[in-house]
Amino acid sequence: MHFADGEIPREYTRYIGRKVLFILVLALALGASLILAVSLGSALIPWTDVVRALLGISTDQRFEIIVWNIRLPQALTAIVAGAGLSVAGAAMQCILRNPLGSPFTLGISHAAAFGAALSVMLIGSGISFGGDAGQAANPYLTTSAAFVLSLAAAGVIIGISRMRGATPEVMVLTGVALGALFTAGTMFLQFFADDQELAAMVFWTFGDTSRADWGELAILSVMCALSFVFFMVQAWSYNAIDAGDETAKGLGVRVERVRLLGMLVASLVTAVIIAFLGIIGFVGLVVPHMVRRLIGSDHRFLLPASILGGGLLLLLSDTVARLLIAPHVLPVSVLTAFLGAPVFIALILRGRR
Repeated sequence: MHFADGEIPREYTRYIGRKVLFILVLALALGASLILAVSLGSALIPWTDVVRALLGISTDQRFEIIVWNIRLPQALTAIVAGAGLSVAGAAMQCILRNPLGSPFTLGISHAAAFGAALSVMLIGSGISFGGDAGQAANPYLTTSAAFVLSLAAAGVIIGISRMRGATPEVMVLTGVALGALFTAGTMFLQFFADDQELAAMVFWTFGDTSRADWGELAILSVMCALSFVFFMVQAWSYNAIDAGDETAKGLGVRVERVRLLGMLVASLVTAVIIAFLGIIGFVGLVVPHMVRRLIGSDHRFLLPASILGGGLLLLLSDTVARLLIAPHVLPVSVLTAFLGAPVFIALILRGRR
């Protein structure tokens, strides 16, 4: 087959242009959703006043306090957490060559829940005699315990894969086994907990973006930004791994090293997010699949699109969760689970057709 001069470059330019356009649309939608999320709530703020408050030229001090002290940190936390979980899920699905790869399915989230429950039982970090029932009396101890156990779970997965060879099957099966083990451990602790300790354990497992203040948001943002850079640098290697391990090795990719480093970074950013916010499921599993069906499997575009798509999905979910049963606030993890399960089933059915 012969092509006229310039025909292939034009086709390739259009091919790349469509993907870039999709990413730009996601970015614009995310920006508009951020303004919408900040404007909606028990006190409705016109979007023009939101923009003025963000620019520091607001004439209403009440709006400025609501925007900067309450709604903006929560909205930005939702964006950062959704982006981090989504890019970690996209990387895990490629590294493991398994569509079910995600922080939730590999047992990392379950390990964090066990760490938090252990902290509540042994250190009393979740007992509070004032305010909301079960609210953490010392949230940093609970956060630290959840973070350490998350990294421990990731370390076990990586360690066993090193002993047996870094095959995707070993990593997935190890993660599933660890998830069952940590779930059993959490249930064991809950059985012996008193009412306040049990309330604290359950309270922590509800993923909630409102827990993070500006300082914690800064930590989340730095960790997620570093992981984004790492994954984008590895995008070409991930494309090669998608073609098969032997093909990737033939192209000069050190598959085992790329796989282990990718798992380590994905586990680290996931552990930080879960430790600060609690368990937020399905975002890291569903978003990469949704984006992949729209933009393809080229990780040069799949990763940034997953970042934006994850931030957009969790931001919209968090906004709906705040408004759905107002004045009460529904934890965003409940909504993502309700939305994620049917969406994922629909994707599976569509894939079979």
